[in-house]
Amino acid sequence: MIWELKDRDFEKIRRLVYEKCGINLHEGKKELVNCRLGKRLRAGNFQSFAQYYDHVTTEEGTDELVRMIDSISTNLTYFFREDSHFQRLSAILPSLTDTAVNRVSRKLLIWSAACSTGEEPYSIAIQALEAMNGAPCLVKILATDISTSVLKTAEDGIYPAEKLKKISPDILRKYFRRGTGKWDGYGCVKKEVRGMVSFKRFNLMASPPPAVLFDVIFCRNVMIYFDRETQNALVNRLYNSLVPGGYFFIGHSESLAGLHQHFKYVEPSVYRK
Repeated sequence: MIWELKDRDFEKIRRLVYEKCGINLHEGKKELVNCRLGKRLRAGNFQSFAQYYDHVTTEEGTDELVRMIDSISTNLTYFFREDSHFQRLSAILPSLTDTAVNRVSRKLLIWSAACSTGEEPYSIAIQALEAMNGAPCLVKILATDISTSVLKTAEDGIYPAEKLKKISPDILRKYFRRGTGKWDGYGCVKKEVRGMVSFKRFNLMASPPPAVLFDVIFCRNVMIYFDRETQNALVNRLYNSLVPGGYFFIGHSESLAGLHQHFKYVEPSVYRK
């Protein structure tokens, strides 16, 4: 069956998604919504987008609402995306770690605030291990996303070969195990890397902020989905989750220019509290 996403149904879904997670689905996203939610209609035997909307706005439809947000919010990522950020991370880690050691927790805390399928937080962990020259790592990483489906992939830490193509052979040997049997053609993140990362479902615009302050926050290629009002709110929430002097990384296609915020500019897409 092929369903027609009528303008009035798209407007209802657009408003619901904005209300629940702040994502701004402008008119240019109508075909994306049609494609991704069409799969949900098929899976649930819904007869129309109107019927689907009515379902996800009821108490009985709560689980399907989560799946709907999953479908809308999932985007493409890969290991060491925007490599200059990881080079900058290597440069600042020694001084940040020295400061963290003086705390009771003795841990340097990093938040990957929109971790998707896990490539970003695992890249952060690997970069930290490399920067420490293999010494015991004091870095702990919280990795969050609104999508339960991508978090499952991230927690498993198993990736097909095409996802690993941009990783150097040396890094692959050190931090990934080659799959065998039914996992032939896959790579699995080693335990020493996975042990540095904890995953949690988190709504950047609605969930209570984490109980700790972070030394570094990565929130990259997220603001492009939000309108200016939501961007302002998000940036200030994240500012309040950083320690003084902490670093904030955003995507190369993003900027804080024009927002009401207090970060100090370091370099393109890198800021500091």
